Amino acid sequence: MRIPDLNNSDSLIGNFQRLNSRQTDLSNQVTTGQRISKISDDPAAAARVLQLQQQKQRLQQYAKNGDQALAISQTTYASITTLKSVSDRAGELSVLGVGATDSTAYTGWATEVNQLIEQSVSTLNSTYDGQQLFGGTKTDAAPFTATRDASGNITAVTYTGSTDSQSVNISENSTVSPYSSGTTNQKLGDFITRLIALRDGLQNGDSAAVQAVQPGLSSSEDDILGTVATIGTTQTRIEGDRTQMEARYTELEKLTSAETDADMSTTIVKLTQTQTAYQAALQVGAQVLRVSLLDYLR
Repeated sequence: MRIPDLNNSDSLIGNFQRLNSRQTDLSNQVTTGQRISKISDDPAAAARVLQLQQQKQRLQQYAKNGDQALAISQTTYASITTLKSVSDRAGELSVLGVGATDSTAYTGWATEVNQLIEQSVSTLNSTYDGQQLFGGTKTDAAPFTATRDASGNITAVTYTGSTDSQSVNISENSTVSPYSSGTTNQKLGDFITRLIALRDGLQNGDSAAVQAVQPGLSSSEDDILGTVATIGTTQTRIEGDRTQMEARYTELEKLTSAETDADMSTTIVKLTQTQTAYQAALQVGAQVLRVSLLDYLR
């Protein structure tokens, strides 16, 4: 009787298992396009891919920070632009109020400036995503507190925000503050104080008082223009860093693909060869392991 040797049987079975496993791995690579599905496929490459993934995650976080900072900066810019319009109109009214004699005109101009004051306070207490834009690091409460008279008119404004500025990391070595600084915020508060003086001068028909406030309004105009320029520079910096981050992320994607992507033509050839070898092994195994009744009778 022909009985296969146990060692030969184990060897054949082991060969079947290796070929079948190899066939499965290659088939998965063809299906997914990835040559690494588990660390054991290529430990060294898997370690490099992990490092690349960590770098990409950091870049993604910086990108989110940059997007948030840009949105805050754009909202702040819009608010400052509103104040610039207020300042322009206040300057015009201060010119009209010097030397005028019509009490009705004075009253109308005073009413208009009163509206500009309300608009300015509302603008400087504006928020983005629930955070105050002009409060420095103090973002949970309105930074400008208005004192009103019995008629409800604003008679004074106090800045209660922080003198510090919030900063955001937009890259490994780059930090920006998308908010206006505490010093700037205080100057913006001074602007409202000057608007109040202009209103009172117009309300009283006091041409000299109106003229006296003009240098201060001109100084506030310069402060506002400087803030506009600063915010614009910040936006340019954020956008520049974001472009660099995108380029770096694209490069990391390429490096990751080089480590993980399967060479499809080579992989298909290997799969075909493995399938052929597996079929051949099955045929040989069937012959070696077969125990026929005729052999037993002999």
